[in-house]
Amino acid sequence: MKDHLIRSLEDKVANLAASMERMKLAEYIGLLNNPLRLLWVNFLAGLARGAGIAIGGSLLVAALLYLLSQIAILNLPLIGDFIAEIVRIVQNQLGR
Repeated sequence: MKDHLIRSLEDKVANLAASMERMKLAEYIGLLNNPLRLLWVNFLAGLARGAGIAIGGSLLVAALLYLLSQIAILNLPLIGDFIAEIVRIVQNQLGR
């Protein structure tokens, strides 16, 4: 009975150690204990996130403007004038 309990506890401790190793808990705690490194890593992550948002947003807006200009060229009766006005406003703003 006692041997079975000890063996069960040893297995659970081994599973816990393996789980903590997979989570890289030691590296995370080391990062938390070094505030300068934590700030640097978060700063770099913020730069990457901001650059991704800026590039992605620019591409999305450019594609949308291109699509709107193509629709305006087709001269659809109801929305063609509205879209042409939007494109003209955006181009005026970009030209400033």
